[in-house]
This record gives sequence, structure tokens and C-alpha cells, in this order.
Amino acid sequence: MTNTIETTATVSEVPAAENGAVLFVPLNKLKKSPRNARKTPHSEAHIEALSASIAAKGMLQNLVVEPETNAEGEPTGSYFVTIGEGRRLAQLLRVKRKQIKKTEGIRCVLDTENDAAEISLDENVTREAMHPADQFERFRELADNRGWGAEEIAARFGVSAHVVKQRLRLGAVSPKLMQVYRDGGLSLDQLMAFAITEDHDRQEQVFDNLSWNREPATIRRDLTKANVEATERRARFVGANAYTEAGGTIIRDLFTEDRGGYFEDAALLDRLVIGKLEDIAVEVQAAEGWKWTAAHIDYPHAHGLRRSYPHPVDLSEEDAAAYDAAQEELERLSAEWQDADVDLPDEVDQRLAELEAEIERIDAKRHAYDADEIARGGVFVILNHDGTARIERGFIRAEDEAPKPEAAESATYEVDGVTVNEDGEIVGDEGNEDERADCALEDEDAGDAGKPLSDLLIRDLTAHRTLGLRLALGEQTDMALVAVVHALAAQTFYRGGEASCLEIRLTSAYLASHADGIEDTPAAKALADRHAEWASDMPREVADLWAFVAGLDHVSLMALLAHCASLTINAVKVQWEQKPNARATAERLATATMLDMTAHWTPTGQTYLGRVTKAHILAAVREAVSDEAAERIADLKKPEMAQAAEQLLAGTGWLPTVLRTAPPAAEPEADAYLQAAE
Repeated sequence: MTNTIETTATVSEVPAAENGAVLFVPLNKLKKSPRNARKTPHSEAHIEALSASIAAKGMLQNLVVEPETNAEGEPTGSYFVTIGEGRRLAQLLRVKRKQIKKTEGIRCVLDTENDAAEISLDENVTREAMHPADQFERFRELADNRGWGAEEIAARFGVSAHVVKQRLRLGAVSPKLMQVYRDGGLSLDQLMAFAITEDHDRQEQVFDNLSWNREPATIRRDLTKANVEATERRARFVGANAYTEAGGTIIRDLFTEDRGGYFEDAALLDRLVIGKLEDIAVEVQAAEGWKWTAAHIDYPHAHGLRRSYPHPVDLSEEDAAAYDAAQEELERLSAEWQDADVDLPDEVDQRLAELEAEIERIDAKRHAYDADEIARGGVFVILNHDGTARIERGFIRAEDEAPKPEAAESATYEVDGVTVNEDGEIVGDEGNEDERADCALEDEDAGDAGKPLSDLLIRDLTAHRTLGLRLALGEQTDMALVAVVHALAAQTFYRGGEASCLEIRLTSAYLASHADGIEDTPAAKALADRHAEWASDMPREVADLWAFVAGLDHVSLMALLAHCASLTINAVKVQWEQKPNARATAERLATATMLDMTAHWTPTGQTYLGRVTKAHILAAVREAVSDEAAERIADLKKPEMAQAAEQLLAGTGWLPTVLRTAPPAAEPEADAYLQAAE
């Protein structure tokens, strides 16, 4: 580390005028030169790196100094640092950290012939920094050849361990691509994008298939298209630890916010998801006794099975007493602490949580499946949109359906010793054929009072009764509401049969036939949950539905009406249907309900951007972001443009026109009414 200089001595031994001498000057005798060409201060990071390097390897370069003189031109004993100010500051940092003393001798070269300002400038101008590619590869060699980890390398070079990891990752890029980078064919940002994986073959394959668009985002997308983002529901459900323990690899991007990286083996991840779902299914079956269970990543919409729901049941005396006790204590504690100005004590907060959990546990017992339904039914355990397990109970396969009861025999009557049914036909084999004929031709005036009325007369009479019901129901609004809700609920929650005399027909379009994946969205889940809550309240037999509906309070009755009515909405536009009035009504309904589709839909490559023209994409970005943003992506190819637009539109609340809700019409101001009156 020493230079070949003729003279090496301490400052007390060397005449000040001896040019080229190597001096060991006490650190506290070294000063910043007023003629130093660098006026912009060194960064803290640079001084930190120099300090770490000197501590690990010594000072590799001498300082160049000139003597300080007083006004009379006499040496003061101190020296100005012409070259090496950064190293002087690094040594001062070491003093501050008590690694060396302030009197530590610092090796310097005395220069009394050259102009200090010129050689300071020369030091900073006539040099060429190492190419970054060489730096990346040398860092990699330190790790491979000497076995140093990122932390140790970081300590020796005064940088963070994360920076070292980045350089090591860049040093692991394919030599072919590294040479392209050296030759100027790749930018550093592009090289960092390739460094997301250490698979050289994959890197080179993506590089060879790149079009003119070499945006880093495009490179990352192509390298990870077969992988699963850590934020995706499957990855969240399984978890990084379980996936890596099973032999999976997580690719991490050290140069961008990767939000947990990418799960490299999608097939392994799917197997782990199914395995975990099956474990949950086994637990549910063991705990609840269902006949069968099935695990699926996606909900099996085409299962074709009838579904039953839990029915209201009375709590046991023990549970009812426990519920009342918990409710009473909860209300007492809440009242006691509601006006307190301090935070709840930990024991009170914990007790409140325990009481709420107990009340929720007992409340869950208010609805239950019949033992027969559990013995014949099954459960789907599926992966929810938010990465949690979703348990759907009560599905009955066709072969497990309960046998239908035999049809009751038609009522019969005895007329003059002959048995006839409700239609007036002779049944049984009583009497001979002549007797039957005589019975049929008997004079009507002598007929028995038990003989059924004719079909014609029954139709006549019930027509009058229908007319009377129409008149009466039209005058009783509350009962009309009950009748309508009963008719809708009967068709919504019960299969087959006519349960209402109101000829109101409920139809509900199957939206999954129009939009793939729509039934796995949060909005569809919320609707299914609302339906299940109502279904669990319904009586078991449709014959008991009238009493249930009639017994609801007004708020509940209107809520049930709203739910049933909501299922009939069909605002889907299809090419072959011309329903201008229905579409106009849908627009008015959206305005009246203040529908905000930003809560249910976002523009992504899958939902919109990848399915429209480039002009539509640019129009969306221009409207939601800016003209400048649209211009920046205008030259991209369609896939890259859609991906870039998805990021630009995120969080803007932009919607295509067909999903927007028109604002309500403004009410006329008072002046308008006055002017109209005049």
C-alpha cells in the first residue's frame, strides 16, 4: 500500500520544501484546501463507504498535501489537503467513532511544485469510473470465491446489505446479456428487469423474443407470466412459508416494490391449495357430519344440485340462559365505561371481547340444518376471492334426494250405493255395468247432496271469487304488499309448485353466461350472503310461507321485497334484444339508487383494457389522467399499452360510459317557479 518514494519521514524530519516526500501527518494537522476544485460537498454515503473501505483495507491512496503558511509565509505545521479531501473526512468519521485517535498519522505526499487548484481539478477530471458491469461481476466473485455474505461485503465497502444484494443479483445476469449491457444494447433499468430471475436460459429466451418495445415492465411481465404474484389469492391462502417448505421458489425483484415476489411453481401452488382446502373439508365433515365434501379452487357453478339452507330453531334452556346472561353483562359493562375519558383497562376490553364472542357463538345456534339434510347433503369448500376458505353447505345430489311421498288418493263419494270420484266418475267394481249406467242416467233432481259440482259451475263461481279478490286486494295496500312478497319469496326460495294465486312470474338472468368469473367477485359474494341469510329464515315448507311473510314487521317485509325484486333485474345489453324502454328504466334505477360501480369494478387488462382498441385505451388514459400520460404510451403495442394503462388508471375511479351513473336531475330553483307562474 506504499508508493515508491525516495523520502519517507515524519513531518518533523522533512524540510517543507522537499517535493515528493511521503509524510505521516497527524490527522488533526490536516485541513481542507481552499483551492480544492470540488465545491459541492461529498455525500454522507460516499464518506461512509470510504470509511468502511479504509477500516477494512487501509488507505489505498495517499493524500496529496501542501504546507500551510502564515501571513509572513512561514509554515504553521499544518497541511492543506489538495487531493483526497473525501479520505480526510472518512478518517475524521473514524475518529468520531473512536476507531482511531485524532493524532493518527496519515500517509501523505508533499507537492510543492504543481498548482494546487489544477491538480485538484485534474484528480477529478482525468479518470474513468469502472463500468457498472465490471462492478457487478466483481461483487459476485467476492461472494462466490471468498464465501462472503451480503452483510460482510456491505461492511467492507460501506454500503447497505440491500445494495450489495442488488449488485450480486445484477452480477448473476447471463454473461450474454451482460455483454449486451456493456455494448450499450441494454440500459441499467432493463438489466435490472432481467435480474428478477437467475435462470440464464429464461433470460436469454425473453431477450431474444423482445420486440422493439423493451420497457422494463414488459421484460418483467414476460419473465414472470408463468408465475403467481404473492398477492394473488392462492398465494395468500397457502402462504410463503408453506410454499417454500414444499420445495417452491419465490422470485423476488430487488429493484422494485414486488409486494412479496412471485411464486414460481404454479402447479405446486395449486396442489397446496387443494390440499389445504381438503384438510378443511375433512374438519368440517368430522365436526358437522355431512355425507360428502368436495374441495375446489373456484366455485363449481355448474354443479346442478339442489341446495337447502339452515332453518330457525329454538335455543336450549341452557343456551338461552347463557345468552341472556352474556347480553346483560355486556350492556352493563358498556354503560359503565361509555362515558369514561380514559382507555379501557385491558381486563375490561378483554372481557367485552369474550362476551361478544359468546353472544355470536350462541346466535349461530339459532339456525341449523335438519339431521336428515346433513345425512344426505354435502359441502363445497372453495377458495374465496380474498384468499380465505369459503364453506358452502347444504347441497343435495339427485341420488340422495328423499323419496317423494305417494300421491294421496282422490276423494270419493257414495252416491246411491255407487262410489264416484271428484270428477263424477264411477270407481271400484261395485255393481254390474247396467247398474252403473242407471246411476249415470239418473234424474238430476233426485241427486244426492254429496255429489260434486260440475267443472263448468266451479269455474263460474271461482271466476266471481277471483273478481272479488282483485277488488278487495286493490283496496288494502298492506295486504297487497304481503301477497306480492309472498308470491316472489315462494319462487325465490322454493323449487317447483305453485304457491301463490298471484300470477307474478319471477325470472332471474344467469349473469355468468354473459361475464366469465362474475360469480367469484366480491359483489357476487355479498349478494349470495344476503340470499343465504334470508333463506335461513324461511320456513321449511312453502305451505307455511304465508304465515311467515304476514308476520314480518314492515321494515323486514320491505327488505324481503327489495331482495326478491333485486334478483329479477336484467340490465344486460345483448345484440339481438331490442328493449329501449327497459334500458331506459335501468338507467333511471341506477340514478335513483345512486349506483357507484367504482365499488364493484376496476379497469384491468382482463376486464376491459385488453378487450378494446388502442384508441379506447388512450381515450381512457387521456380522460382519467392527462394528455401527456396518453402520449407516453401511445407508441406501445397493444399488450404493453393495456398493462401500462392499468397502472395509470388504478385509483382514478375511471369507468367506461356504459358503467357510469347519471347524476340526478337538479330540482328547479324557486326563481324558475316564480317565472313560470308569471
